[in-house]
Amino acid sequence: MSASPSQKDAVLVGVQTPGESDLAFASSMEELGRLVSTLGYRTVGQVTQYRTHIEAAAVLGEGKLKELAALTGGSGHVGSTAPKKKDKARLKRQAEEASEDSSDEDAENDDAEDDVDREAKVGLVAIDQDISPSQARNLERATGAQVLDRTGVIIEIFHRHAKSREARLQVEIARLMYTAPRMRESPGGKERQRGRGAGEAALELDRRKIRDRIAELREELDAVQRDQDVRRQHRRQARRVALVGYTNAGKSSLMRALTGSAVYVENKLFATLDTTVRALHPEAKPRILVSDTVGFIKKLPHDLVASFKSTLDEALEASHLLHIVDAADPSWEAQLAVTQDVLAEIGAGDVPSTLVMNKIDLVDEETAAKLRARLPDAWFISAHRQEDVTRVRTGIVSMFESSYVEAEFLVPYDRQGVISEMHETGRVAEESYEETAVRVRFLGEPSAIARLRSMLSR
Repeated sequence: MSASPSQKDAVLVGVQTPGESDLAFASSMEELGRLVSTLGYRTVGQVTQYRTHIEAAAVLGEGKLKELAALTGGSGHVGSTAPKKKDKARLKRQAEEASEDSSDEDAENDDAEDDVDREAKVGLVAIDQDISPSQARNLERATGAQVLDRTGVIIEIFHRHAKSREARLQVEIARLMYTAPRMRESPGGKERQRGRGAGEAALELDRRKIRDRIAELREELDAVQRDQDVRRQHRRQARRVALVGYTNAGKSSLMRALTGSAVYVENKLFATLDTTVRALHPEAKPRILVSDTVGFIKKLPHDLVASFKSTLDEALEASHLLHIVDAADPSWEAQLAVTQDVLAEIGAGDVPSTLVMNKIDLVDEETAAKLRARLPDAWFISAHRQEDVTRVRTGIVSMFESSYVEAEFLVPYDRQGVISEMHETGRVAEESYEETAVRVRFLGEPSAIARLRSMLSR
């Protein structure tokens, strides 16, 4: 799916359909440009069209298709994928020479692909819709360039950014599921003539290999995720906050600031694909864990949502969610809606949450004032300002302490370990030393208080 390194220019294609506002369409096209940029391409043009429906053959109408071809250096003609008919003499000769390659045969059979071999002016045509394999092939013939739809672009970005074993397995599964229906049989079916697979077409063999490989990868992924489940089980008693939000909203920057960890940060879409869990720093008592999650995006492929189940489980099992939103992005409302939709899809829609409007330092004062009036319960911050990060940390601690109740304990002097446990699981508000025991006023969660009383009753 990767283009030639020398062809780093791209053309964007979008079709606006009824019901899609001009603002939403423009925002989607701008986002596609950022996705393409993340792949390393430079956008040199775009072709857009308003249609009541997507053209079944090649997405665009005939006139716009020629306009696109002029930008890419293609012919503008869809052509036909059907191989040319051969006379009986040719068929007989092919049967006799089935084990040999015939250059004449290759030349004739590849006529349908001649348009793809033209020297393209660009390396990529990116389509803002999900398109069928046949539409992709038609566009490739018409433009002479590699064609990826929105899902293909996102999967390619995931493929390049995946670092951990789990993420690589997840991405490869999604990539193979995307590739399988887009595989095409080579012209003339030469593999079938050579007798591969006891009469089974090479295309079917390749697809069967992909299915087998996907099954193998899923087994490996299940094993990795079982290990992750064990680790999450160990953290189950800990207080956990998950950072969720649209891609490039600043989750990793805030994660680094809150935990003092060297979390990877880059101003690109999907810079983070791996689950990262770190303790809040300076460390709170009891400990609070913060997890960074993969960013969401409009039209996030369902295969990727399913593949990144373990990453999303961090949101599902968190005590509290911080919805990180890029306040400087004009389409922040649509991005927040996407995040909420995905969370609802995985069953995390009811997890307590707080809206965090990040990058407020990039917003003018008038817009910031309107946002504050509209969202009085949100936290307005910049992850790059220490005072804002301190406020977020204080807010996180306060959220958990809001559920604390007060209890009083008499702890015998020979049970000082109980007091240590109090410091680990809540807040010791006051200690007074009496003749036979320490009187402690303790603030903590009801479950922690019950556990401490049980310890003292033994």
